[in-house]
Amino acid sequence: MRSGFVAILGRPNAGKSTLLNALTGEKVAIVSAKPQTTRNRIAGVVEVAARKGVHPAAQIVFVDTPGVHKPGSHLDRRMLQEVYEALETRDVVLVLMDATRRVQLEAAAVPAPKSDAEPSSNPATPKHERTNWASEDEFLFGLIRKVDCPVFLVLTKIDLVGKDQLLPLIDTLTKQFSFAQVIPVSARKRDGLDILTRKIVEALPTGERYYPKDQYTDQPQRFMVAELIRERILVETGEEVPYAAAVVIERFEEPEPVRLNKQGQPIRSPLTRIAAAIYCEREGQKAILIGKGGSKLKEIGTGARRQIESLLGTRVYLELHVIVEPGWRESKSFVESLDWRNQLERLAGDQITEKPSDEE
Repeated sequence: MRSGFVAILGRPNAGKSTLLNALTGEKVAIVSAKPQTTRNRIAGVVEVAARKGVHPAAQIVFVDTPGVHKPGSHLDRRMLQEVYEALETRDVVLVLMDATRRVQLEAAAVPAPKSDAEPSSNPATPKHERTNWASEDEFLFGLIRKVDCPVFLVLTKIDLVGKDQLLPLIDTLTKQFSFAQVIPVSARKRDGLDILTRKIVEALPTGERYYPKDQYTDQPQRFMVAELIRERILVETGEEVPYAAAVVIERFEEPEPVRLNKQGQPIRSPLTRIAAAIYCEREGQKAILIGKGGSKLKEIGTGARRQIESLLGTRVYLELHVIVEPGWRESKSFVESLDWRNQLERLAGDQITEKPSDEE
Protein backbone atom coordinates (compact mmCIF):
# COMPACT_ATOMS: atom_id res chain seq x y z
CA MET A 1 0.00 0.00 0.00
CA ARG A 2 0.95 3.67 -0.09
CA SER A 3 0.89 6.15 2.76
CA GLY A 4 2.08 9.63 3.57
CA PHE A 5 1.42 13.10 4.90
CA VAL A 6 -0.26 15.79 2.81
CA ALA A 7 0.07 19.36 4.08
CA ILE A 8 -2.82 21.69 3.22
CA LEU A 9 -1.77 25.34 2.85
CA GLY A 10 -3.72 28.43 1.94
CA ARG A 11 -4.76 31.90 2.94
CA PRO A 12 -7.59 32.40 5.45
CA ASN A 13 -10.99 31.44 4.03
CA ALA A 14 -9.47 29.33 1.26
CA GLY A 15 -11.73 26.45 2.32
CA LYS A 16 -9.06 24.21 3.88
CA SER A 17 -11.17 22.91 6.76
CA THR A 18 -14.21 22.42 4.54
CA LEU A 19 -12.12 20.37 2.14
CA LEU A 20 -10.62 18.30 4.97
CA ASN A 21 -14.08 17.47 6.33
CA ALA A 22 -15.33 16.56 2.86
CA LEU A 23 -12.36 14.26 2.21
CA THR A 24 -12.60 12.44 5.55
CA GLY A 25 -16.38 12.33 5.64
CA GLU A 26 -16.18 13.45 9.28
CA LYS A 27 -16.23 16.76 11.11
CA VAL A 28 -12.50 16.85 11.79
CA ALA A 29 -12.12 20.65 11.75
CA ILE A 30 -14.49 23.42 12.75
CA VAL A 31 -15.69 25.72 9.98
CA SER A 32 -16.88 29.31 9.93
CA ALA A 33 -17.03 32.24 7.53
CA LYS A 34 -14.58 34.17 9.72
CA PRO A 35 -10.84 34.14 8.85
CA GLN A 36 -8.32 32.46 11.17
CA THR A 37 -10.79 29.82 12.36
CA THR A 38 -8.08 27.13 12.37
CA ARG A 39 -5.40 27.72 15.02
CA ASN A 40 -3.64 24.35 15.19
CA ARG A 41 -2.39 21.63 12.91
CA ILE A 42 -5.19 19.11 12.51
CA ALA A 43 -4.73 15.68 10.94
CA GLY A 44 -7.53 13.97 9.04
CA VAL A 45 -6.92 10.34 8.08
CA VAL A 46 -8.42 8.89 4.90
CA GLU A 47 -8.37 5.21 3.98
CA VAL A 48 -8.42 4.69 0.21
CA ALA A 49 -9.46 1.29 -1.12
CA ALA A 50 -7.41 -0.25 -3.91
CA ARG A 51 -8.76 0.14 -7.44
CA LYS A 52 -7.57 -2.56 -9.79
CA GLY A 53 -5.58 -1.09 -12.63
CA VAL A 54 -5.82 2.41 -11.14
CA HIS A 55 -4.00 2.58 -7.78
CA PRO A 56 -3.19 0.44 -4.72
CA ALA A 57 -4.75 0.86 -1.29
CA ALA A 58 -3.50 3.89 0.61
CA GLN A 59 -3.72 5.83 3.83
CA ILE A 60 -3.57 9.61 3.36
CA VAL A 61 -2.89 11.77 6.41
CA PHE A 62 -4.10 15.27 5.55
CA VAL A 63 -2.65 17.98 7.78
CA ASP A 64 -4.78 21.12 7.86
CA THR A 65 -2.90 24.27 8.89
CA PRO A 66 -3.88 27.78 9.99
CA GLY A 67 -4.41 30.21 7.14
CA VAL A 68 -1.28 32.10 6.08
CA HIS A 69 -1.70 35.68 7.32
CA LYS A 70 0.47 38.51 8.58
CA PRO A 71 1.14 37.95 12.30
CA GLY A 72 0.02 40.65 14.70
CA SER A 73 0.26 38.81 18.04
CA HIS A 74 2.05 35.88 19.65
CA LEU A 75 -1.00 33.76 18.85
CA ASP A 76 -0.61 34.67 15.16
CA ARG A 77 3.09 33.82 15.24
CA ARG A 78 2.32 30.49 16.92
CA MET A 79 -0.21 29.77 14.17
CA LEU A 80 2.42 30.51 11.54
CA GLN A 81 4.80 28.14 13.33
CA GLU A 82 2.16 25.43 12.90
CA VAL A 83 2.45 25.95 9.13
CA TYR A 84 6.24 25.57 9.23
CA GLU A 85 5.99 22.40 11.33
CA ALA A 86 3.47 20.87 8.94
CA LEU A 87 5.97 21.36 6.11
CA GLU A 88 8.76 19.57 7.99
CA THR A 89 7.11 16.17 7.46
CA ARG A 90 5.17 15.97 4.21
CA ASP A 91 5.09 13.89 1.08
CA VAL A 92 2.73 16.14 -0.90
CA VAL A 93 1.67 19.76 -0.45
CA LEU A 94 -1.74 21.11 -1.47
CA VAL A 95 -1.92 24.86 -2.09
CA LEU A 96 -5.55 25.96 -1.88
CA MET A 97 -6.59 29.10 -3.72
CA ASP A 98 -10.10 30.52 -3.45
CA ALA A 99 -11.28 30.85 -7.07
CA THR A 100 -13.61 33.73 -6.17
CA ARG A 101 -11.08 36.22 -4.84
CA ARG A 102 -8.29 38.44 -6.11
CA VAL A 103 -4.79 36.94 -6.05
CA GLN A 104 -2.06 39.38 -5.04
CA LEU A 105 1.24 38.48 -6.65
CA GLU A 106 4.18 40.71 -7.49
CA ALA A 107 4.05 39.74 -11.15
CA ALA A 108 0.38 40.61 -11.56
CA ALA A 109 -2.78 41.28 -9.64
CA VAL A 110 -5.36 38.83 -10.95
CA PRO A 111 -8.96 40.05 -10.70
CA ALA A 112 -11.34 37.61 -9.13
CA PRO A 113 -13.75 35.91 -11.54
CA LYS A 114 -17.26 37.30 -11.45
CA SER A 115 -19.42 35.49 -8.96
CA ASP A 116 -22.75 35.80 -7.22
CA ALA A 117 -20.84 35.35 -3.97
CA GLU A 118 -18.83 38.09 -2.33
CA PRO A 119 -15.05 37.51 -2.31
CA SER A 120 -13.66 36.29 0.99
CA SER A 121 -12.58 39.13 3.26
CA ASN A 122 -8.99 39.42 4.38
CA PRO A 123 -8.08 39.51 8.08
CA ALA A 124 -7.29 42.96 9.38
CA THR A 125 -3.61 43.71 9.84
CA PRO A 126 -2.68 46.00 12.74
CA LYS A 127 -1.23 49.35 11.64
CA HIS A 128 1.90 48.83 13.70
CA GLU A 129 2.70 45.50 12.06
CA ARG A 130 5.86 45.48 9.94
CA THR A 131 6.58 42.70 7.50
CA ASN A 132 8.64 42.16 4.39
CA TRP A 133 5.86 40.18 2.72
CA ALA A 134 4.77 41.84 -0.50
CA SER A 135 1.47 40.03 0.10
CA GLU A 136 0.21 36.89 1.81
CA ASP A 137 0.04 35.19 -1.59
CA GLU A 138 3.71 36.06 -2.21
CA PHE A 139 4.63 34.57 1.15
CA LEU A 140 2.64 31.43 0.41
CA PHE A 141 4.48 30.95 -2.89
CA GLY A 142 7.77 31.60 -1.11
CA LEU A 143 7.01 28.69 1.22
CA ILE A 144 6.33 26.16 -1.52
CA ARG A 145 9.43 27.16 -3.51
CA LYS A 146 11.47 25.76 -0.62
CA VAL A 147 9.92 22.26 -0.56
CA ASP A 148 11.22 19.26 -2.47
CA CYS A 149 8.03 17.25 -2.92
CA PRO A 150 5.10 17.36 -5.36
CA VAL A 151 2.97 20.49 -4.94
CA PHE A 152 -0.64 20.51 -6.16
CA LEU A 153 -2.61 23.65 -6.92
CA VAL A 154 -6.18 23.12 -5.72
CA LEU A 155 -8.68 25.77 -6.82
CA THR A 156 -11.58 25.79 -4.34
CA LYS A 157 -15.18 27.05 -4.51
CA ILE A 158 -15.39 26.49 -8.27
CA ASP A 159 -19.17 26.10 -7.96
CA LEU A 160 -19.29 29.87 -7.43
CA VAL A 161 -17.60 30.85 -10.72
CA GLY A 162 -17.86 29.96 -14.40
CA LYS A 163 -15.42 27.31 -15.58
CA ASP A 164 -14.16 29.51 -18.41
CA GLN A 165 -13.30 32.21 -15.89
CA LEU A 166 -10.85 29.90 -14.11
CA LEU A 167 -8.44 29.79 -17.07
CA PRO A 168 -6.85 33.26 -16.56
CA LEU A 169 -6.35 32.49 -12.87
CA ILE A 170 -4.77 29.11 -13.58
CA ASP A 171 -2.52 30.65 -16.24
CA THR A 172 -1.16 33.30 -13.88
CA LEU A 173 -0.64 30.94 -10.96
CA THR A 174 1.15 28.29 -13.02
CA LYS A 175 3.54 30.97 -14.27
CA GLN A 176 4.55 31.52 -10.65
CA PHE A 177 5.27 27.85 -9.86
CA SER A 178 5.51 24.56 -11.69
CA PHE A 179 2.73 22.61 -9.99
CA ALA A 180 2.69 18.83 -10.26
CA GLN A 181 -1.11 18.95 -10.65
CA VAL A 182 -3.80 21.62 -11.04
CA ILE A 183 -7.15 20.39 -9.73
CA PRO A 184 -10.32 22.52 -9.43
CA VAL A 185 -12.70 21.32 -6.70
CA SER A 186 -15.92 22.16 -4.93
CA ALA A 187 -15.96 20.60 -1.47
CA ARG A 188 -19.60 21.60 -1.03
CA LYS A 189 -20.67 19.68 -4.15
CA ARG A 190 -17.84 17.13 -3.93
CA ASP A 191 -16.72 17.97 -7.46
CA GLY A 192 -13.14 16.96 -8.18
CA LEU A 193 -12.54 15.18 -4.85
CA ASP A 194 -12.14 11.72 -6.41
CA ILE A 195 -9.60 13.06 -8.92
CA LEU A 196 -7.72 14.85 -6.14
CA THR A 197 -7.58 11.69 -4.02
CA ARG A 198 -6.41 9.56 -6.94
CA LYS A 199 -3.64 11.99 -7.88
CA ILE A 200 -2.46 12.15 -4.27
CA VAL A 201 -2.29 8.35 -4.00
CA GLU A 202 -0.22 8.22 -7.19
CA ALA A 203 2.26 10.69 -5.66
CA LEU A 204 2.62 8.96 -2.27
CA PRO A 205 5.49 6.59 -1.44
CA THR A 206 5.02 2.94 -0.55
CA GLY A 207 4.63 2.50 3.18
CA GLU A 208 2.64 1.24 6.15
CA ARG A 209 -0.30 2.87 7.92
CA TYR A 210 0.50 5.64 10.36
CA TYR A 211 -2.85 5.29 12.14
CA PRO A 212 -5.29 2.41 12.80
CA LYS A 213 -7.64 1.78 9.91
CA ASP A 214 -10.74 3.11 11.73
CA GLN A 215 -9.11 6.30 13.09
CA TYR A 216 -9.99 9.50 11.25
CA THR A 217 -8.05 12.14 13.22
CA ASP A 218 -5.16 12.52 15.64
CA GLN A 219 -7.07 14.90 17.92
CA PRO A 220 -8.20 13.80 21.40
CA GLN A 221 -11.89 14.21 22.16
CA ARG A 222 -11.18 16.93 24.75
CA PHE A 223 -9.65 19.15 22.08
CA MET A 224 -12.43 18.46 19.59
CA VAL A 225 -14.99 19.40 22.25
CA ALA A 226 -13.16 22.67 22.95
CA GLU A 227 -13.11 23.43 19.22
CA LEU A 228 -16.85 22.77 18.88
CA ILE A 229 -17.49 25.28 21.66
CA ARG A 230 -15.21 27.80 19.94
CA GLU A 231 -17.08 27.21 16.68
CA ARG A 232 -20.32 28.28 18.35
CA ILE A 233 -18.59 31.42 19.63
CA LEU A 234 -17.54 32.19 16.05
CA VAL A 235 -21.13 31.72 14.89
CA GLU A 236 -22.91 33.51 17.73
CA THR A 237 -20.69 36.61 18.21
CA GLY A 238 -19.57 39.56 16.09
CA GLU A 239 -16.28 40.57 14.53
CA GLU A 240 -14.15 41.32 17.60
CA VAL A 241 -14.91 38.64 20.17
CA PRO A 242 -14.06 35.44 18.19
CA TYR A 243 -10.38 36.36 17.75
CA ALA A 244 -10.02 37.18 21.44
CA ALA A 245 -11.74 33.98 22.62
CA ALA A 246 -10.11 30.72 23.65
CA VAL A 247 -11.67 27.59 25.17
CA VAL A 248 -10.10 25.31 27.75
CA ILE A 249 -11.74 22.09 28.98
CA GLU A 250 -11.50 22.04 32.77
CA ARG A 251 -13.39 18.81 33.45
CA PHE A 252 -14.25 15.89 31.19
CA GLU A 253 -15.98 13.04 33.03
CA GLU A 254 -16.50 9.87 31.05
CA PRO A 255 -19.95 8.22 31.39
CA GLU A 256 -20.45 5.60 34.05
CA PRO A 257 -21.15 2.04 32.85
CA VAL A 258 -24.64 1.75 31.42
CA ARG A 259 -27.11 -0.08 33.67
CA LEU A 260 -29.45 -2.56 31.97
CA ASN A 261 -32.98 -3.58 32.85
CA LYS A 262 -34.21 -7.17 33.00
CA GLN A 263 -34.73 -7.16 29.24
CA GLY A 264 -31.09 -6.21 28.71
CA GLN A 265 -31.94 -2.69 27.57
CA PRO A 266 -30.21 0.42 28.95
CA ILE A 267 -32.18 2.08 31.75
CA ARG A 268 -30.83 5.45 30.69
CA SER A 269 -28.42 6.60 28.01
CA PRO A 270 -24.91 7.45 29.23
CA LEU A 271 -24.08 11.03 30.28
CA THR A 272 -20.77 12.85 29.77
CA ARG A 273 -20.14 15.79 32.10
CA ILE A 274 -18.00 18.62 30.70
CA ALA A 275 -16.95 21.95 32.19
CA ALA A 276 -15.18 24.52 30.02
CA ALA A 277 -13.76 28.01 30.47
CA ILE A 278 -14.08 30.60 27.73
CA TYR A 279 -11.23 33.10 27.95
CA CYS A 280 -11.44 36.61 26.55
CA GLU A 281 -9.30 39.74 26.92
CA ARG A 282 -11.66 42.48 28.16
CA GLU A 283 -14.69 42.93 30.39
CA GLY A 284 -16.66 44.24 27.40
CA GLN A 285 -16.03 40.99 25.54
CA LYS A 286 -17.11 39.01 28.59
CA ALA A 287 -20.38 40.95 28.66
CA ILE A 288 -20.99 40.12 24.98
CA LEU A 289 -20.24 36.43 25.54
CA ILE A 290 -22.60 36.21 28.51
CA GLY A 291 -25.35 38.38 27.03
CA LYS A 292 -28.34 39.86 28.79
CA GLY A 293 -29.32 37.56 31.63
CA GLY A 294 -26.88 34.93 30.35
CA SER A 295 -28.80 34.55 27.06
CA LYS A 296 -25.78 34.53 24.74
CA LEU A 297 -23.83 32.02 26.83
CA LYS A 298 -26.92 29.79 26.86
CA GLU A 299 -27.14 29.96 23.05
CA ILE A 300 -23.46 29.08 22.74
CA GLY A 301 -23.86 26.19 25.17
CA THR A 302 -27.00 24.80 23.55
CA GLY A 303 -25.54 24.86 20.05
CA ALA A 304 -22.24 23.38 21.20
CA ARG A 305 -23.93 20.64 23.25
CA ARG A 306 -25.81 19.32 20.22
CA GLN A 307 -22.58 19.04 18.23
CA ILE A 308 -20.72 17.45 21.16
CA GLU A 309 -23.46 14.86 21.69
CA SER A 310 -23.19 13.94 18.01
CA LEU A 311 -19.41 13.59 18.38
CA LEU A 312 -19.44 11.53 21.59
CA GLY A 313 -22.61 9.53 21.04
CA THR A 314 -23.84 10.24 24.59
CA ARG A 315 -25.98 12.78 26.38
CA VAL A 316 -23.88 15.76 27.50
CA TYR A 317 -24.10 18.04 30.51
CA LEU A 318 -22.13 21.15 29.52
CA GLU A 319 -21.14 23.85 31.98
CA LEU A 320 -19.58 27.08 30.61
CA HIS A 321 -18.14 30.13 32.32
CA VAL A 322 -16.22 33.16 31.04
CA ILE A 323 -12.85 34.38 32.36
CA VAL A 324 -11.10 37.64 31.47
CA GLU A 325 -7.39 37.11 30.80
CA PRO A 326 -6.05 40.50 29.63
CA GLY A 327 -3.74 40.30 26.61
CA TRP A 328 -3.67 36.50 26.49
CA ARG A 329 -2.89 36.50 22.75
CA GLU A 330 0.47 38.10 23.56
CA SER A 331 1.25 35.67 26.40
CA LYS A 332 3.60 32.95 25.19
CA SER A 333 2.86 30.65 28.14
CA PHE A 334 -0.92 30.98 27.74
CA VAL A 335 -0.85 30.48 23.96
CA GLU A 336 1.37 27.41 24.35
CA SER A 337 -1.02 26.00 26.95
CA LEU A 338 -3.81 25.99 24.35
CA ASP A 339 -1.97 23.42 22.20
CA TRP A 340 -3.70 20.08 22.81
CA ARG A 341 -0.36 18.28 22.68
CA ASN A 342 0.84 20.33 25.65
CA GLN A 343 -2.49 19.77 27.40
CA LEU A 344 -2.06 16.00 27.09
CA GLU A 345 1.43 16.20 28.60
CA ARG A 346 0.06 18.18 31.55
CA LEU A 347 -2.81 15.74 32.05
CA ALA A 348 -0.40 12.80 32.01
CA GLY A 349 1.78 14.56 34.57
CA ASP A 350 -1.21 15.29 36.81
CA GLN A 351 -2.30 11.65 36.70
CA ILE A 352 1.19 10.49 37.72
CA THR A 353 1.23 13.01 40.58
CA GLU A 354 -2.20 11.99 41.83
CA LYS A 355 -1.50 8.24 41.66
CA PRO A 356 -1.05 6.90 45.23
CA SER A 357 2.24 5.19 45.98
CA ASP A 358 2.45 1.48 46.79
CA GLU A 359 3.72 2.34 50.28
CA GLU A 360 0.52 4.10 51.32
